[in-house]
Amino acid sequence: MGRPYSLDLRERVVAAVEKEGLSRNRAAARFGVGVSTVVTWMQRWRETGSVAPGQMGGHKPKAIRGEHRAWLVQRTQEKDFTLRGLVCELAERGLKVDYRSVWAFVHGEKLSFKKNRGGWRARAS
Repeated sequence: MGRPYSLDLRERVVAAVEKEGLSRNRAAARFGVGVSTVVTWMQRWRETGSVAPGQMGGHKPKAIRGEHRAWLVQRTQEKDFTLRGLVCELAERGLKVDYRSVWAFVHGEKLSFKKNRGGWRARAS
């Protein structure tokens, strides 16, 4: 992921459009940035009064944690399950998660079950 443009450049572009009366296209050409970038900066400046970039990245905590995590670990050890079934059961308990979140949890906790190769019917004996 790239870094945001410097605050100095952003302020110079906004000043060129606001004070000098340049169009967004001309300001983009003059400062070597994209037209959509200038349009976005101008929108941000008009809405917030600042051209500072928003937060990039950061940590988002996992949806399945705490009480739901404990229940899910216990549930997977009690009886057979499907991932889609677990998604529905979690929704009934008030936690809305998607298939991928449940898969990542089950895989990360090493709770999945893989069939062994001995039972395949397609192989010759």
